Amino acid sequence: MTYKNKILVIRFSAMGDVAMTAPVLKEFIREYPDTELLVVSRSLFKPFFNDIPNLSFHALEPKGKHKGFLGLIKLFRELKKEKVTAVADLHNNLRSKIVSCFFSLAGVKTATLDKGRKEKAALTCKENKLLKPLKSTVNRYADVFKELGFPFVLKNTLEKPVPAQLQKETFSFVPVPKTKKWIGVSPFAQHQQKVYPLPKMETVLLSLAEAGHQLFIFGGSEAEEHIAAQWEKKHDNILSVVKKVKLDDELKLISNLDVMLSMDSSGMHLASLKNIPVVSVWGATHPYAGFLGYGQSINDAAQIDLYCRPCSIYGNVPCYRGDFACMNNLSESVVINSVLKKLGND
Repeated sequence: MTYKNKILVIRFSAMGDVAMTAPVLKEFIREYPDTELLVVSRSLFKPFFNDIPNLSFHALEPKGKHKGFLGLIKLFRELKKEKVTAVADLHNNLRSKIVSCFFSLAGVKTATLDKGRKEKAALTCKENKLLKPLKSTVNRYADVFKELGFPFVLKNTLEKPVPAQLQKETFSFVPVPKTKKWIGVSPFAQHQQKVYPLPKMETVLLSLAEAGHQLFIFGGSEAEEHIAAQWEKKHDNILSVVKKVKLDDELKLISNLDVMLSMDSSGMHLASLKNIPVVSVWGATHPYAGFLGYGQSINDAAQIDLYCRPCSIYGNVPCYRGDFACMNNLSESVVINSVLKKLGND
């Protein structure tokens, strides 16, 4: 099929940010079914886009053939063969700007994400903090397409989940048939200031497991695998998924959950991809910065009000108070009751 337009979509990393693009692209295609999308990102993230029509994927190899400036030239030459009619830079970093610049010089219309750095600086400053909701990241993504001449209004709502079939060969560790409420738990994050203290999280897990719910722990690193394995030993209703399945299969399992409990991290956005409601836990960061999961509600955000919050957009700044009160003072009962309330509402 020949499409009227073909838009190159650039979003290299990180996992959560890439995942947030997928619902936006899905809505875009519904609005513009005569347009084709070409997404360039790391090969690991391809499963995020598998169910989006009119979309093809080009794998980025940042440590291989696309490394450095010469690698970006090679990437541009590969993408130029695709005959794209516009470029949507949803990343706005040095590498994406270079690729966009190449296309602009070649006469292709380009538009770049406005990250709202000035507003975010006002939101996180120590003095005269301007605490107000900023434009969501998904709406900032939509604005890029608007600049290219493709305006559309995001619904930003979860659809009815469609549970994927879990193949016995891959999910031998999963108790089937499903007889309990399934709770996913994504307790880790790239930056420590976004992680609910692990002893407190263990209390939450054991309480939910004792209540008769089945818990699945998600993560990625070897350290996280070790922690999840220790929790798994403490109750029959706690199972670790870390390093047991690939990302596309992880998404299939997530599609069968009743709720996800997640930090301000990729777990929240993976659940959003599969239309699963999320109870999110916030410490140094804040939903006002615009990174709440697509379709998720701030009413399901577990957090406490402090004069110092948020002190960081990404959670990569150490607590200047030194007591990490935003997480240490967030009661386990608040998190537990938020999850139970969400299960009850469903």
